[in-house]
Amino acid sequence: MRSIGKVKKMAKKIKLIKDLKKDEIVNDIFVVKFKKPVDKYRNGYKFELRLGDSSKEIMYKYWGPDDEEKVKSIYDSIKSDNIVHIQGRVNEWNNNLEISANDNHIIKVLSPEEYDVSEFIKQTEKPIEEMWGELIKYIESVKNTDMKKILDFFFKDDGFSKKFKQWPAAMYIHHGWLGGLLEHTLSVVKLCDSIYNIHDKMDKDLLITGAVLHDIGKMHEFEITTSIKVSTKGMLIGHVNIGIDMLNKAMDELKTPDKLRLKLVHILMTHMGEYGNNKLPAFPEALTIFHADQLDAKVLQMATLKEEAQTEDDYVYDKHFGNVYLK
Repeated sequence: MRSIGKVKKMAKKIKLIKDLKKDEIVNDIFVVKFKKPVDKYRNGYKFELRLGDSSKEIMYKYWGPDDEEKVKSIYDSIKSDNIVHIQGRVNEWNNNLEISANDNHIIKVLSPEEYDVSEFIKQTEKPIEEMWGELIKYIESVKNTDMKKILDFFFKDDGFSKKFKQWPAAMYIHHGWLGGLLEHTLSVVKLCDSIYNIHDKMDKDLLITGAVLHDIGKMHEFEITTSIKVSTKGMLIGHVNIGIDMLNKAMDELKTPDKLRLKLVHILMTHMGEYGNNKLPAFPEALTIFHADQLDAKVLQMATLKEEAQTEDDYVYDKHFGNVYLK
């Protein structure tokens, strides 16, 4: 009879970072976002980790003994994206909460079978299948045969569809959670549809098609481990160029007419304005998608800033928006 190895107990998250309070004792699991090197302090050697869960992030400071080799050994055993079990106390430093620990506290890297990765990556609060059904209705509304073929090329592919439903739209700035790409894309499509109801001289099929496809490159810009991270391809090429390459390959196979090819490539190329490329939107449908994309991202950013502001002041300053009114 084959011997069965000992099954490791699954560690469960006890409390989200967003719910931690000053002076609280912490004995919980977190994902390591990044590390700061070992450094000397008055009583020994220390290092810092940026820890996260599905709610937010917090700094962890390990104040070790005057034994550099021991502290470095602990430090070197921890890698970015590891899940760690740590103990410590919540302190406040420069108006921010952090977790402080010393040599008497546990810090241990967990193996993959000891945790549930879903506890560390934020997920959309909106129903995936409901959003997917709405997006498919917009796709089915497209009457132009060539545009419909392009949309079907992607969205009738099971592998593409499954990944599109799951993928994030960013790491942090907006829709940085599982299902974020679908949520953001649907919002942009709805905004474009609303603008079309006012400015109905635009080509609605082109508008909807461009809006649905504008961020497909993000499916290869990000990767999901125990965190949402930028892939090497995303870092070096970016989602705009990745999306254009995906679109061109599809249009090559479908033999898409040249004029339509140029318009769709232009929409992807200019949907981030000068930030994404040196070309600006050159026709109304591209301009509408650019502004809808910006509006959805920025409104969400400001709303999140208000929601997460930890102050009793009337305003909070943000480098992107200036003073944001909280009341």
